[in-house]
Amino acid sequence: MTISLPIAGVLARKTMDDEISYQIEQIRQIESEELLVEEVDGETSEDDDNVLREPTSPSEFNYDTSLAALHSYLGDIEDTHNRLSFLDGGAVIVVPLLYLKGVVLFPEATLPLRVVQSNFVAAIEKALRHSNGYYTIGVIRVHKDPHNLRIKFATTGTTAEIRQYRRLEDGSVNLVTRGQQRFRLRRRFIDVDGSPCGEVQIIQEDIPLRTPRDTIGRLTPLRRFRALSSVPLQTKSLNISQTEHYWCGNGNNDDDNVDEVVDIQLERSRLHDFVGSLHTRRDEEHMHPNQGVEKISISDRPSCKDNGWINHAISQTRDVSRAYLPNWVYQMYDSYTLAQKVAEQWKQIFKVPSMDAFVMKPDLLSFHIASKIPVSESIRQELLDIDGISYRLRRETKLLESLDRIRCKTCKTLIARRSNMLVMSREGPLGAYANPHGHVHEIMTLLKAHELAVVGNPVREYSWFPGYDWSIAECARCGCQMGWLFTSTNTKLKPRSFWGIRCSQLADTT
Repeated sequence: MTISLPIAGVLARKTMDDEISYQIEQIRQIESEELLVEEVDGETSEDDDNVLREPTSPSEFNYDTSLAALHSYLGDIEDTHNRLSFLDGGAVIVVPLLYLKGVVLFPEATLPLRVVQSNFVAAIEKALRHSNGYYTIGVIRVHKDPHNLRIKFATTGTTAEIRQYRRLEDGSVNLVTRGQQRFRLRRRFIDVDGSPCGEVQIIQEDIPLRTPRDTIGRLTPLRRFRALSSVPLQTKSLNISQTEHYWCGNGNNDDDNVDEVVDIQLERSRLHDFVGSLHTRRDEEHMHPNQGVEKISISDRPSCKDNGWINHAISQTRDVSRAYLPNWVYQMYDSYTLAQKVAEQWKQIFKVPSMDAFVMKPDLLSFHIASKIPVSESIRQELLDIDGISYRLRRETKLLESLDRIRCKTCKTLIARRSNMLVMSREGPLGAYANPHGHVHEIMTLLKAHELAVVGNPVREYSWFPGYDWSIAECARCGCQMGWLFTSTNTKLKPRSFWGIRCSQLADTT
């Protein structure tokens, strides 16, 4: 016998099933937001091109990017009020030395430090006790050689001045320093107090080069030779005083007049030689009439054909630049042209911070770009090693052009693309931060990432970005620590989450 359920019971069960389904769907969405682990089958280039194409919307974010630049996690730190020092290029000095893994310091860049090792603490104390009040230390990068796993010291570093510091009860020191000048490391040694020191030579930076305006911008004054090109040849044999009066009467300054007179003399000499060769050839033809050459009557007036050659020669030299090389060759070494190009590239990719204020200071711009461009630490060291503003700017131009795929250094797995980059600090898309154990990490920030797994629970203490908790993020393929996932503690804070990826764990770009 079939027993039918009451209609009310059926509706109640249906409502309960719908509620359970809704709760399951909500849980799935929450888990998806917390883990943010994406799986993509295959590793073909076609998959790489199709993954992570979602555009970001920075205009919707409301996070105060000035907070991260304050490094408030270091606690209350005092200003040193020290005198800024600028040493002459070529000067050899001895400075307390800090060698850091995964960090490349550039002039004008900020470097926070938490110094816990006793020998480094001794080096900082030595700098703070220095009688001249400059509070200067040297910073160089160290890394393991991938071939023999030996520790290698960079030969190019940067002096840094201690701007703020705080001594803690456990003997450690928190610092905020700022890069000043590049140096070459001549030798390193341990002082009697156990502090590492280095004898360094300050690098003489070059002066920004600009292509002279007269080299490219001005053509030879023969372009104003049009008026004379229609005058009979005999009339063109003016004496030099008449020629000077003809052209120089409208000159704006004496230098231009002198240049034009010299050019006129040179071009008159060339034209005289050219016409003379025509007369010589004509005379030879009359002297040897039996060589099958058509006879030409002797005349002081050149033929129409000769006039055509003369006018062609004039037109060719009229538009010739004074430069010995094409314009694009000079622009390759014009620091101001390169600075404008790099600033435009930066604006198109990152938008902030603006580099427009440094376009007329190519030397500072080259260091600002180098300190903020999100590339691997080895490439950053390469930029620091480069001598010459134009060479550094050209290298940065190529890096910005090729900046697209971001991969794990160990397994080369695609992690993100350029469109996923996010600026969470007023310092730019890349910044240096110190952790409680004394390690400094240079990280780039991403809105979205790929093939990353989150390990452990979120931690609020010692967060580099106030308002966000952090969790460790590992490569889902090889298990290497790639950085951290930052999740907001305030539901109104946007973005709700983002990634901080260690530059020391990024694969090199071209």
